[in-house]
Amino acid sequence: MNTLNEAPCHDPTRERLLQAALDVFADKGFRDATVREICARAEVNTASVNYYFRSKEALYSEVLGFAFREAHERYPDTLASDPGLPPETRLRHFIANFLARLLDETHLGRHGKLIAREIADPTAALDQVIETTMKPHCSILHEIVAALIGPGYSEADRHRLGLSVVGQCLMYRHSRSLIDRVYPEIIATPEEIEMTAEHIARFSIAALKHLRSAP
Repeated sequence: MNTLNEAPCHDPTRERLLQAALDVFADKGFRDATVREICARAEVNTASVNYYFRSKEALYSEVLGFAFREAHERYPDTLASDPGLPPETRLRHFIANFLARLLDETHLGRHGKLIAREIADPTAALDQVIETTMKPHCSILHEIVAALIGPGYSEADRHRLGLSVVGQCLMYRHSRSLIDRVYPEIIATPEEIEMTAEHIARFSIAALKHLRSAP
């Protein structure tokens, strides 16, 4: 079985199964999704899941990797992870990519929905997601935060500060139905999402720099 960051060999039937499974798992979660529904949506025989993936659990793990690869290709962390750039620039890119990924309304939006379901109702695949995808992203943010606040803070402090940055972005995802009704202009278009990302970045950078200068 492929790990979450490995791209499998291209096969049209396998690709259709992954796309269909991503839709069904994102809509229903792992436990309520059925192999029959996935295969019907992919227009393949139900035996195809066993042939390509051996089990529903293995298919789900592959779907998580498939979703992460698609999202990473669309919103790469190249600039955020570049230690040669100023930490302010890196944080701006990190936030812009993260928020855009969370609020993507194209088919990539299924990624955020799938991960939200996985976190709310975890399966055995969550540990693999954390190790192969979440921890590397957290390490990038941890490094940026450390550069902005300087020495004198514990690792736990840096983790809390990183989570404060991430939490601002996640609020727009988890409260989207409310925001769309109360403040629809804030995240209505890609341009507005960029402006919101810049707002989060300015707010976070100011707070982190204040901590650097605090006694």
